[in-house]
This record gives sequence, structure tokens and C-alpha cells, in this order.
Amino acid sequence: MEERIFRSFTNNILRSSRMGFHGVCGFGYLFLGLILSVVIRFSEAGFTSSYLRSNEVSGDMPFDSDVFRVPSGYNAPQQVHITQGDYEGRGVIISWITPHKLGSNSVTYWADNSKIKKTAYGVIRRYKFFTYTSGFIHHCTIKDLLFDTKYYYELGTGNTTRQFWFATPPKPGPDVPYTFGLIGDLGQTEDSNRTLTHYELNPLKGQAVLFVGDLSYADRYPNHDNTRWDTWGRFVERSVAYQPWIWTAGNHEIDFVPAIGETVPFKPYENRFFTPYKESESTSPLWYSIKRASAHIIVLSSYSAYGTYTPQYKWLADELQKVNRSETPWLVVLVHCPFYSSYTHHYMEGETMRVMYESWFIKYKVDIVFAGHVHAYERSERISNIAYNLVNGNCSPVTDDSAPVYITIGDGGNSEGLVTDMTQPQPAYSAFREGSFGHGILDIKNRTHAYFGWHRNQDGVAVEADSLLLINRFWKHSAATSFAAV
Repeated sequence: MEERIFRSFTNNILRSSRMGFHGVCGFGYLFLGLILSVVIRFSEAGFTSSYLRSNEVSGDMPFDSDVFRVPSGYNAPQQVHITQGDYEGRGVIISWITPHKLGSNSVTYWADNSKIKKTAYGVIRRYKFFTYTSGFIHHCTIKDLLFDTKYYYELGTGNTTRQFWFATPPKPGPDVPYTFGLIGDLGQTEDSNRTLTHYELNPLKGQAVLFVGDLSYADRYPNHDNTRWDTWGRFVERSVAYQPWIWTAGNHEIDFVPAIGETVPFKPYENRFFTPYKESESTSPLWYSIKRASAHIIVLSSYSAYGTYTPQYKWLADELQKVNRSETPWLVVLVHCPFYSSYTHHYMEGETMRVMYESWFIKYKVDIVFAGHVHAYERSERISNIAYNLVNGNCSPVTDDSAPVYITIGDGGNSEGLVTDMTQPQPAYSAFREGSFGHGILDIKNRTHAYFGWHRNQDGVAVEADSLLLINRFWKHSAATSFAAV
């Protein structure tokens, strides 16, 4: 059964139960089936949005902006952020910076329903970049937490103590509902602030963010001014201190500048943002995997070696075989550079990685691939381009029911502005495209169904400019049986 765009009524049916289709009434099934038949019939062509937006590029917010405010108290912890700290979801990495002195490297934490407080201790990093010297970067990994539990945590001492909270995910399982936010290419402009605010106000309330790369854009400043890493860390703290952001590295994280003596790629990024890469037996923090609720998430690095027999290649080959679709049915890939994009900017930059890995995505029935890099939004049909050989000459994408949907969501608000120039006519593989800033929501219902919505910044917080009902590639026959039984 094909997946197509769904709006209003379909959306309401899906959200009538957090357990999705298992909890929807028979009338909901019947009406949804009727909508499917109508939408499939009239949605064969791709859609290019005619929405009009300002073409002005929004500059970075000034240093005295309130979103960059330094917390009160000398040497108070700042730039607090968390990410998943293990493979299963019972761990968290808490990171922060003390700008002037070492300060305390401990985290005090406790469960919402407990008075017992525990203390964990972290490691400390510091780095230099040209004339810049970072503050003291603390990373504390806490493991063996309870699933599906709210925890509070405190950093700092005395009058600089700061308190935050987070919630661990449910135990991995096939019908565990979970909601992810999708953000990419964020930067720190007025548009960036609109994107983050729009996400925070979204009534679906994402529980974790899948971030597809390009964070601070500090490399756009002379000598890659690393003070812009500090402002970005304070800017996003209001979200990432309370819910994990799953990090993907983009081209703006490379920071390779031999002209000023900086020859270690990803130096600021790797010092500031830890990932649980060793938990998935990766050899690099730039590619790794986690399980979270009913999703198995694989993070790839577009800007590390990925050819045959490279460490990333061999790790991915092993990791895909480990995915247990009976435990985590939703297989999601994050990568910065898109495999499919019909925008002229960065056109086909992801082609070599696509050639290397696309056949694996088909073989293992990846459900969805999220990318950034192109500063716009685009959603593909389920297509593949793996049939080519020197004899047949087949080098065009074709419909493939085992293929993932490819979504480009590099529209966070960065200072380089939007991309609006598109290849014409719209390729058959492109289902929807629009050059606007925004964010996405992936709302997993159960093992068979999930719902994706793209939210344009200019719209109301509950409005979806594009949306799609996703049917799990591994469990699609089970989904079809459910519909047939109605």
C-alpha cells in the first residue's frame, strides 16, 4: 500500500490513540482506507510548493541577545546539553562548560519519585583553536537509569548551582510510541531562533531531537571564531539541557584550516559534543548507533572515509546485521549530505555515499533517511537507483517498495540563507519540495505505523506544510493484513 500526504482528518484519527492503529475505532480504519484510495489516485505527480517567503538572509543574533545570556554567578555552568549515553536508552551524557576555572566536575541526580540523590563524576576537556582557548568542558556519563523515568540533575556549587531535568525513554519494544523532533543546519540567526521556538511550541512535544548536522556555523567567521561555539551552546541550552539531541556531524563541523595551523578535523565539535559511539562498537564518535524506544537510529558521517573496507564501512555492515526489527522495528538513518535532492545547490554531493550504501538500505529495509546540508525541505518517494551496470545502462531512480523515504531537512535557519533554486522539471523521485525554514516531527505509533510532519516557521505551531503516513518496511505485510481485516 502506497504512503501519501495526509492532512486534518487523517491526522486526527492517528492521534486519537498514543498506541496508534491498535487503539483506533473501526470507523477510523474505514475512513482512512477511503482517504487512501482517493489520495493515491490523485497524487501521482510530485509537488513544488508555491509558498512565498522573504528572500532576505537573517544575520546572526548579536552577542548581547537574551538567548546568549550568561547564567548568573562567577564560573556558573553554561552551555548545558545532554545526549543518549548508551546503546539501549538507560544512559545519558551530560555536558557543560565552566568558563573561567575548573569548578566542580560532578553531577547530582535523582529520580522524580525518589529522595535518594546520587553523584556521578565526569571527564574534562579543553582545547585551543588559533588564538582561542576554550573553557573547561565537562562530560559526565550516567548509566543504569530506570526506563521511562523523569530525573532531575544539578550542576555547579553554592550560588552557581543550576538544576535541570530529563526523561529516559521507555524500554525498547516493538509497539512503544515515541516522538522525535528533526532539526538540521540550525545556526544562530533570528530564523534559527524562530525554528527552535516553533519546535518548542509544537503541540506534539518531541521527546528527543534527531539533529542532522551543521550546528553553530562558527566557521563562517574570520579564523573560525570559536566564541560562536559558546554563543550557540547557550542558545540551544533551553532545549538540549532537558531532552537529548542525537548529534550528526556536518561540513560546518570540520574546522580544518591549515592556513592558521589548525590541521585536526572536527576539533571543536569532538571536544564539545560527546556521543556514545563505543556502545555500538564504533571506532569514531562521528558514526554510531543507538536504540531508543521502538527505533534503531544509525548516524553516519558524510565527511569521514566510507569506501570499501574503511572503518565506517565495516562498522555499518556489522551494525545493520544487528538490528532486531522485532524489538526496534523502525530503522532510521541520519546523515548530513542527502542521497537524493532536486535542488541545484549541493546537487549530487551525496552521490558517492549513495552508491556505496543504498543497496544495503534496500536489503535491510531502512524506513527513513534524514539529511541536512541543503537549506530547504524535500521529501522523496520510495525509490532506489541500484540496478545499474555497464551493460544495462539503468541509471535512473525507480519506484522501490523496499526503499526508504529520503527527507532533507537542512532548513533550521542558518546564516547562509535558504536554497530556492531547483532542478526543472521536478524529478519523479521528488514528492514535495519547498525552500522555507522549519522543523520536522516523527511520531512513531507502533510497529507498523508512524507519522511525519514538516512545520514551516511562518505557520501556526500545529500546522503541517507537508505530512506523510509511514508504513514500516519490515512490518508492512502485517499492516496490510490489518487493513484487509477491517
